[in-house]
Amino acid sequence: MKKRNIVLILLMVVGVITFLDRINISVAGASIMEDLDLTGKQWGWVLSAFILSYGLLQVPLGAWGDRSGQRKVLSVIVLWWSLFTILTGFSNGFVMLLIIRFLFGIGEAGAYPNMTGTVGRWFPRKETARAQGYLWAASRIGGALTPLIVVPVIIHLGWRVAFYILGGMGFIWVLVWFTWFRNFPSQKKGIARDELAEIGHREEYTKKVIIPWKIILRRNQFWILLAMYWFYAWGSWFFFSWFPVFMEEGRGFSKSELTYAVAVPFLFSVIGNISGGYISDRLTLKYGLNIGRKAVGISALALSSVLMFLAGFIPGKLQVFIFLSFCFGIFDLMLPAAWAICLDIGKKYGGAISGAMNTAGNIGGFVCAISFGYLVDLTGNYNFPLYLISAMLLLSALMFFFINPSKKLVEDGE
Repeated sequence: MKKRNIVLILLMVVGVITFLDRINISVAGASIMEDLDLTGKQWGWVLSAFILSYGLLQVPLGAWGDRSGQRKVLSVIVLWWSLFTILTGFSNGFVMLLIIRFLFGIGEAGAYPNMTGTVGRWFPRKETARAQGYLWAASRIGGALTPLIVVPVIIHLGWRVAFYILGGMGFIWVLVWFTWFRNFPSQKKGIARDELAEIGHREEYTKKVIIPWKIILRRNQFWILLAMYWFYAWGSWFFFSWFPVFMEEGRGFSKSELTYAVAVPFLFSVIGNISGGYISDRLTLKYGLNIGRKAVGISALALSSVLMFLAGFIPGKLQVFIFLSFCFGIFDLMLPAAWAICLDIGKKYGGAISGAMNTAGNIGGFVCAISFGYLVDLTGNYNFPLYLISAMLLLSALMFFFINPSKKLVEDGE
């Protein structure tokens, strides 16, 4: 097996762990709200505390990985968030839970920018979207596994035990990662010359990286990229935060039904991410970056907007389950293309650019999670927020149209 494929497997494993630890609290949401006597507004703030810190630290932790190497940075941040996953189980009230989830988000903030930076160093350009597809598919596998693990634990042992169990996984991963991984392919003992030739000598990654933010911030394309992801994140963070509570409280799914009601849409997302990565790379190879990235992104976001609207408009348990399963799978077709664009236009600054994009997305997610809670408390209707999310996905498709993946943010010599 090629060394870069082992790297990909390690990144996929931590992608699964990332979402197990993240979605855990959403699946346990109804039980935690009942146990700690939390209102919808308070629960919205608990979910948003994580999103806030997760968003704010994306850029600095992505830049830290670009400068210092992902071997060290990923090790530190996985240990950090695993500790606070365990501590979540010790929460005794709203304030403590709010603080712990904020601190938990600090660790998880650096995960995907540094995973993207690793892909940039270890994979040839023609494989980056496909690699991103597998990484995001792994995260959705984590989301799909979460209810299958957490719901039985909640029923038999209580919600707190679920956090103790899942928190321990990160410590094991760090031991393997730090022992085996190296920041550059050329530093890895035993790597074949043919594979090094395939990857190419990434000279730009070996130099000391100083992020030229003054130049980047003047580029309109940078802000369009951020706007695209800000609107998209309303959809993704609905699934990451309120979705299990929506299905349980808004559409009447029981705890046992929740296992498949949450797991299946995440499995659809797995298919979407893997397919999106392959489709984007194939279209790019045949038609170039502009069509290869944008055709996937625009069509996926527009269609998912329609499905999200139908999920809110049409009553019934089975109908909403079908619409939201397809919605999640389809809008995640665009995810590998979006993250590959960060490498296309960011080049050696890909970690920082992806961090900035994800920061914008998490600001959108922060607003979504809070707004959802307030809208539910105000109207007593769990369906109304879905219409707003549908509009956001449509706006994301519009922003995607104006991105030019072939144009670098920082030209050579700038």
